[in-house]
Amino acid sequence: MPLQFVYSRQDFVSDVFGQRDGPSMTSSLTDFDRIVQAGWTDRMERGLFRYRLGDLQSRVLPGPHGFVAQLNVERGIERRKPQEILSIQQEFNPKQFNFNKINPDEILFEMLEATDGGELSSSHCRMVVLVNVSPLEFGHCLFVPDPSRCFPQILTPFAIQVGIESVLLSSQTAFRVGFNSLGAFASINHLHLHGYYLHYNLRIESVPVQPLIPHKGMYLCDFPAGFLFYAERKEVREVAKAVCQVTDYLVKENIAHNVFLTRGSPPGEKDCCLRRGVRIVVWPRLSCFGAKEESAFNVALCELAGHLPFKNKTDFELVTEEAAIEILQRHLLPSDEFQHLKKRLFDQLMCKEPEITSFPASEDFRKV
Repeated sequence: MPLQFVYSRQDFVSDVFGQRDGPSMTSSLTDFDRIVQAGWTDRMERGLFRYRLGDLQSRVLPGPHGFVAQLNVERGIERRKPQEILSIQQEFNPKQFNFNKINPDEILFEMLEATDGGELSSSHCRMVVLVNVSPLEFGHCLFVPDPSRCFPQILTPFAIQVGIESVLLSSQTAFRVGFNSLGAFASINHLHLHGYYLHYNLRIESVPVQPLIPHKGMYLCDFPAGFLFYAERKEVREVAKAVCQVTDYLVKENIAHNVFLTRGSPPGEKDCCLRRGVRIVVWPRLSCFGAKEESAFNVALCELAGHLPFKNKTDFELVTEEAAIEILQRHLLPSDEFQHLKKRLFDQLMCKEPEITSFPASEDFRKV
């Protein structure tokens, strides 16, 4: 039986401040950090990974966006071949690789939420945390909601809720969580989120945003153009549902998307060093079905957030901010399409009873 990690809202960390760039820890580790890092390091030492991840060459590109470039040649070579994806709404296929077929030793633990009184919550399904055997950074793990239920790679309120909670459970601003939809470089059609540590500041943590639908806590990011939400410890479930209203709409409209969660300053907060809550960004983007991968870096959740894992040394050494922006821009919606989507989404979410379809998980799973 996997190790169990039981937590409650009392374990969420609020008094977190921005970090200095570099590999050092920003504060003492929480129980969540310790169980992730110790388990991940143990699996690395036992040889369960496709390659041994050492200290990655890293540099911050000159320019206002502060892109963090890292050289990770092994991931580009050794990672499992992505599955053939033909649709954002593609059904789960049990014949393809999925997380029910992994080595059980890859499982780190199960996450279980308890009430403030210490009783286990009855509203959650299992959240299994396992190592990503092709890591892009230290601690790279996967959050898989009840693998036995075979959910396809479509975001659910429960999944995004636990993603937000995981960031709040860490004392490290370095801990990030993200999601790739089908058609947005998700390589496995089995519901999962990524989590990993990156000890560099990212612009998305503090960049100013414009209010779009204030009563729903929804804001606009400039570049890459996307929709931002913000959650503190008492708002997690409500924000998770709001995020999924957006992603459900994107799925219904067959629009690929990436999602990134990170410690961040509250929208409109003048003190940009404060990181008491979580910023959640949803980026709609052009779909990639069977498309040739970029030679320098692919464009998925971490790249849109400003973390660029490079596959070869030449591109890593020569890339400029302008070149990185050009690659990112090729995968984003054209400006007129984004503006049209923004208007449709605004109209949809302003309805008293939003007609947003849930795909395709069972109702009891989605009601968290």
